[in-house]
Amino acid sequence: MNLSEELLAQLQGAPLQQMAQQLGAGTDQVQSALGQALPVLFGALGQNAAQPQGAADLLGALLKDHGGSGAQGLGGLLGGLLGAGRGGNDGAAILGHMLGGARSQVESQLGQASGLGDKIGPLLAMVAPLVMQFLSQRAQGGHLDAGGLGQLLGQEKASVQQQGGLAGGLLGSLLDQNGDGKLDAGDLFKLGASLLGKR
Repeated sequence: MNLSEELLAQLQGAPLQQMAQQLGAGTDQVQSALGQALPVLFGALGQNAAQPQGAADLLGALLKDHGGSGAQGLGGLLGGLLGAGRGGNDGAAILGHMLGGARSQVESQLGQASGLGDKIGPLLAMVAPLVMQFLSQRAQGGHLDAGGLGQLLGQEKASVQQQGGLAGGLLGSLLDQNGDGKLDAGDLFKLGASLLGKR
């Protein structure tokens, strides 16, 4: 199971229902959309972690600021985000740094393919902090160093590109558009840290 599939499996049940209820969409529709969206988000992070400094920055932020999910895990984090009504703003900012200038293109294509339309933006904003939290758990549980984290995300990115389809195509265009191979990592991880540090 790759990272995207693993996170999607953890979101089954109540978390997925919470998201669908918040969006006013069907649970199956949200699950399908996440199945296409998560590989793009992990792949975008994999592009940044391909650089040693990017991987080191990401690992430092994950271990320092995103740790300690405790018993509430991802479902608890999601409940906190939705309950406080702040997940949209902070999540949208994290998402913007993940996807850069390709964000509107990614949202448009995912919205069309999933049938969620303009609800895809709020869904991605909900899930962006969960991606960061999930990676924090993996880094700590697997005792990963920066090289290990970069390798893990690099495998995910390669897997998404090999599988092709919508996610592979979106990730390819995202990386091409970016050009320099670097996302706004410093800002992204500061945002993630401030969001997850509020719990």
